[in-house]
Amino acid sequence: MYPEAQQGRESPAGKPRIRRALDLISTLISASHSIRAFAVKWQLIRNKLEELLSSLSAVENCDDSSENSQLFGAVKAISVTLESCLDLASRCADLSYGGKLRTQSDLDIVSAKLDGHIKNLAEIYARGLLSQGYAIVVSKPGLSASRDDMKFYISDLLSRLKIGCKDMKKQALLAFNEAIQEDDRYVKVAIEIDNFVGVLVNFLDFHEDDTIQEEASKAVSVIAGFQAYKGVLIKAGIIGPLIRTLESGSDLSKEYATRCLQKVTENSDNAWSVSAQGGVTVLLKMCSNGDCRGELVALACGVLRNLVGVEEIKRFMVEEGAIPEFIKLVRLKDEVTQICGIEFLQCVASGDESTRQMIIREGGVGALVNVLDPKSLFSSKTREVALRGIMNLCSSSASFVTILLSYGFMDHILYFLRYGEGSIQELALKAAFWMCGTSEESKKAMGDAGVMPELVGFLDSESYEVREMAAETLSSLVVVAGNRKRFVQNDQNVVLLLQMLDPEEARFGNKKLLLSILLSLTSCNTARKKIVNSGYLNHIEKLAEADVSDAKKIVRKLSTSRFKNILSGIWHS
Repeated sequence: MYPEAQQGRESPAGKPRIRRALDLISTLISASHSIRAFAVKWQLIRNKLEELLSSLSAVENCDDSSENSQLFGAVKAISVTLESCLDLASRCADLSYGGKLRTQSDLDIVSAKLDGHIKNLAEIYARGLLSQGYAIVVSKPGLSASRDDMKFYISDLLSRLKIGCKDMKKQALLAFNEAIQEDDRYVKVAIEIDNFVGVLVNFLDFHEDDTIQEEASKAVSVIAGFQAYKGVLIKAGIIGPLIRTLESGSDLSKEYATRCLQKVTENSDNAWSVSAQGGVTVLLKMCSNGDCRGELVALACGVLRNLVGVEEIKRFMVEEGAIPEFIKLVRLKDEVTQICGIEFLQCVASGDESTRQMIIREGGVGALVNVLDPKSLFSSKTREVALRGIMNLCSSSASFVTILLSYGFMDHILYFLRYGEGSIQELALKAAFWMCGTSEESKKAMGDAGVMPELVGFLDSESYEVREMAAETLSSLVVVAGNRKRFVQNDQNVVLLLQMLDPEEARFGNKKLLLSILLSLTSCNTARKKIVNSGYLNHIEKLAEADVSDAKKIVRKLSTSRFKNILSGIWHS
């Protein structure tokens, strides 16, 4: 007989029952390492003893009161099994056991009994039969704590999560969330502790107390923020509980659960799991539910945008009526939900012509143009998102642009070019640049609307990008004869272009676009006259002398017929 085993048997009568059981388990674990016979079976038994040691350690301070009679009944049965296990260990260690088959059978029986004890304890703890006063409460280590101290603290929290009443579980979850927010090393420690994540996931289905579900949702959301640990959550089966939380949890639980889903679905491999468990339908319902807060709708939209990348899931969303529902969001007054609706429509239509057409048929473009109406009360941010959405949705077909013009889109662009501030004005310029590249019809519409004088104003902008975009847009517009006539009606338009061609003016370094505009204007008799009489013809001449191709072409055009005597002989060069 091992001395340690004998010491375990002769524990003082006054020593608490759980302490005596813990001593027996420790003795057995230590003894099992030196046993060579039936090594595989003893390894399995040792693993179960270690799990039993962890379960009992959490309630070591429980007394022998009648309040804990069920627990101590279980401890008494455990002690009987441990005594039998000690006898087996002694016989296997000194090879004094009888037949091999009989001993193998005895080891299997002990192993099965240990399984039963572990399960029985788990059931007792799950029913919350122990009051908080009996639990060991470990203080959180300081900021300079060692890894072992942190692990001991998290293990203690896990024990309280397993064994306690609702209050104990709640306090443990609150403590865990506080720890991982203060120091993310606790997240790594928790991941490494067996079944900690599994316990958190199980609490997502805890409906007896909203706070417990909320804190569990918060914890898994934080863990999901670490790329390396998302797989651990998936292996713990988190998708189903998250979706059930979205269906029946509190608003706060739903928020954390949706944040967690958004993070784990950044990997498209997890999209199928969400879809297979009904998550797409639940998320679409959240977005169409008028009672949902804007922030919650935004988070649900974020998950759906992650799922749209899977073609089959996108088709399912469309078939489930996602398009009209998200167009409804665009028409709402809430900024957050509006922006979510616009961004989702762009995402679902990306690279999908049939979906684009459906959005337009359902009135999506009209809803977006309505957001741009200066008389509406929508925010600048919403208008910017709507303007980008219009350009993305209508860029694939000239027929879409025709529809866009019929909604008065050009009038809104002109308004923001004139009166817009900051980013919305620059975005309107980008829209004008985009429009004139779509069709001749749009170029004519822009000229008719009076866009060109506003573009001329941008040629003097401090921003190089703005100057270039305005010049390129004008260059495209004056290709249309009617637009050329409008442009030269204002003497200052031609004069400004010629002033900017000054070779000594470094700010307007890229003069190619300006020359392109003037070259188109020379097709108009009035424009040629204004260029010759402007007083800045020498700017073109100097560029022609420098062998700039378009400058030489302009000089040659101006040197024909009645303008020939006015000009120098540069055109002969």
